[in-house]
Amino acid sequence: MDRSYAVFGLGEFGRSVSYELMEIGADVLAVDKNENKITAIADDVTMAISIDALNEMAYEKLGLNNMDGVVVSMSGNLSASIMAIIAAKDAGVPLVIAKASDDTQRTIFKKVGADRVVIPERDGAVRTAHNLVAKNFLDYIELSDKISIIEINVKDKWLHKPLAELDLRSKYGLNVIAIRRNNDLQTDIGPNLTFDKGDTILVVTDKHDLGL
Repeated sequence: MDRSYAVFGLGEFGRSVSYELMEIGADVLAVDKNENKITAIADDVTMAISIDALNEMAYEKLGLNNMDGVVVSMSGNLSASIMAIIAAKDAGVPLVIAKASDDTQRTIFKKVGADRVVIPERDGAVRTAHNLVAKNFLDYIELSDKISIIEINVKDKWLHKPLAELDLRSKYGLNVIAIRRNNDLQTDIGPNLTFDKGDTILVVTDKHDLGL
């Protein structure tokens, strides 16, 4: 996959995201102030480093400028979360997802630069991991250890071509089950269906075949 991600905060949520990213095939840098948590996860991720997230200089050794995405999972420490978000965006990280404990934190994290904010009761760790990796899809639902339903944007090269001609099942392992057009979800999917600009599609696919 050759994609790299950093996860700040190794509570239950941060660990789950780290493990799922590794399972998908990404490189993961796990970061936490607690050295015991670093030791516990070190063998399961690409690299694990203990830093004080409130120390601005500590971020220099993390190489955040090489990351495809960062997850900030330290909602119990508001100041540390803000510092990590700002450091990631200053380093040019294209996608920063922050974990919030409530809507107030959600607002704060968005204002300081987080691209997305999740509240675990509403957004699971598995969904967050897949949203990081598969940048072209809009939502993710895991049906089993292997099978997922995802909603993806229609590629420009798919526009105005019949579904039968595109043969998405053979080429990409995508089984189209619905199309969303102008906020209307249509489930009448036939071989002559064509896609318009702005359409999204719901597909069933193997969870490991998500490099769209």
